[in-house]
Amino acid sequence: MATPTFDQLVEAGCHFGHLKRKWNPAMAPYIFMERNGIHIIDLYKTAAKIEEASNALRQMAKSGKKVLFVATKKQAKEAISDKAKAIGMPFVIERWPGGMLTNFPTIRKAVKKMTTIDKMTKDGTFDNLSKREKLQITRQRAKLEKNLGSIADLNRLPSALFVVDVMKEHIAVAEAKRLGIPVFGIVDTNSNPEDIDFVIPANDDASKSIEVILDAVCSAMAEGLEERKVEKLDAAEKDQENEEAPAANKRRRVRRNDLPKNDQQPVAQAAPEAAEETKAEAAE
Repeated sequence: MATPTFDQLVEAGCHFGHLKRKWNPAMAPYIFMERNGIHIIDLYKTAAKIEEASNALRQMAKSGKKVLFVATKKQAKEAISDKAKAIGMPFVIERWPGGMLTNFPTIRKAVKKMTTIDKMTKDGTFDNLSKREKLQITRQRAKLEKNLGSIADLNRLPSALFVVDVMKEHIAVAEAKRLGIPVFGIVDTNSNPEDIDFVIPANDDASKSIEVILDAVCSAMAEGLEERKVEKLDAAEKDQENEEAPAANKRRRVRRNDLPKNDQQPVAQAAPEAAEETKAEAAE
């Protein structure tokens, strides 16, 4: 896991905050200074918070938990889509569907509609419909794919949310808070960090700033997923060895009852003779 250096953060413009008149006083601990009416974010704290968030997300990925990435602003859409797809995590880059977390079963029903339409296309039912019905279903499928296609594999509530611009995505943050889902967020100087469990103070308007932070976070999660794969392989090998060990022990073990009768008779005859010799020695 590679945490971005101070120079990399400066080059990406992570230190630029908003105008002084737009600031949120709760962000004061993360502000280094003011210059030309603009707040400058303390990048040493940013680097420390990136490392803290990366470690937490790495453990989640290692445990097999899902993290939902949320960013509907133009600057972050492409970066979120590429990074989340690379590590197999769900993401939302279009409008946040209200009640996605608090009313999750209804969202799942909408996702299942896509599966139903796909089945109709494969089994030939779609071909028997009229031209107007085909057009309506095709449009419905395209709309569902645009809004919910990226969460089609999300069968249960995510274990955490990663949000870019917590002010814009306040509905997602509120739903997560209501359900007790931890939130990781890139927080600018105009936002409120109190509802965010893992605050990453940085510029959330510059695409380079967002990409640098996502690179660090997603690389940490990728490492966690690799560790999970290695552990699974080790566990499978141990199970296989444990299954083979009893079979090998059974082959080595020779029971007395399994011996031929010819081998058992001398033992049976030797016992009385040994007893008679013991009695004779005692009499003498």
